[in-house]
Amino acid sequence: MTEPTLDVVAIGNAIVDVLAHADDAFIAEEGMAKGSMQLVFSPAEADALYAKMGPGIEASGGSAANTVAGIAALGGKTGFIGQVAKDQLGDVFAHDIRATGVAFGTPAREGEPSTARCLIFVTPDGQRTMNTFLGASQFLPAAALDRALIEQAAILYLEGYLWDPEEPRAAMRAAIDIARGAGRKIAFTVSDVFCISRHGDDFRQLLSDGLIDILFANESELLALAVEEDFDAALRKIAPQVPLLVVTRSEKGALAIARGETATVAAEPIERVVDTTGAGDLFAAGFLHGQAQGWTLARSLRLGAVCAAEIISHVGARPQVDLKALAAEKLG
Repeated sequence: MTEPTLDVVAIGNAIVDVLAHADDAFIAEEGMAKGSMQLVFSPAEADALYAKMGPGIEASGGSAANTVAGIAALGGKTGFIGQVAKDQLGDVFAHDIRATGVAFGTPAREGEPSTARCLIFVTPDGQRTMNTFLGASQFLPAAALDRALIEQAAILYLEGYLWDPEEPRAAMRAAIDIARGAGRKIAFTVSDVFCISRHGDDFRQLLSDGLIDILFANESELLALAVEEDFDAALRKIAPQVPLLVVTRSEKGALAIARGETATVAAEPIERVVDTTGAGDLFAAGFLHGQAQGWTLARSLRLGAVCAAEIISHVGARPQVDLKALAAEKLG
């Protein structure tokens, strides 16, 4: 087995995020479930909702893309595989993610649908309510996988959101086989409770088959995956099924369990939560970067907490400070 030349390669939705502030009344009027993600199934519906947004910020996004961009900001070497269309938003996504230092070479797709977008409404309490038009991202074929890129990475990171459409689900299964063949680790984030409601049996089978080395979930997702109502019972059920389990718990911090060893971290204190968009993504970035450097569970968790705190202190899912410098200041 050759030594990896990259730390993490991720496969996920290639999405352009559009973020704007909104009040609770608007969220209710539009029939959105505050703090969650819902799918928008037509370009017309996406355009209508976009027209109702106030002044916003547009930037490349997507859960797994945010994570590898965060790792790159910390000084890690990363790549991303995701499908965009040959259109203006596709160009925006490609430029933005490459500008962060992430290797990205997935060929753009001709024709409809257009590049994916996520319309994110941030309420005064910092909660983000996402409305995602998946567009071209749900048509990532196995043929578009960069085999060499996957084989070069120590960790392949997969996004649960992308498990929904059939074509990218098949592509991710093919990517698992490539990474396994190269002796690499597989990390998986279940992404959202709604993903578990639709594909929980698939996710549980991945664990049962021993195909996942690192599993990321928040507290609600862990309960849904375990089909339990008690957090400790859920931990007891899921932890033995995966070599490394990482669970984030918002203001209660996070924990990691690896073959019986448990480490915990408190949430990093901040003055005010502005926007929780990308908090889990950047937590995963910090944790995976630490693991790629050979750090302990506790130190990796602390870096994850530092990265998540930076993200929730402002609008948007990409860092607004030098993450590498911040990590050096906080962790020494």
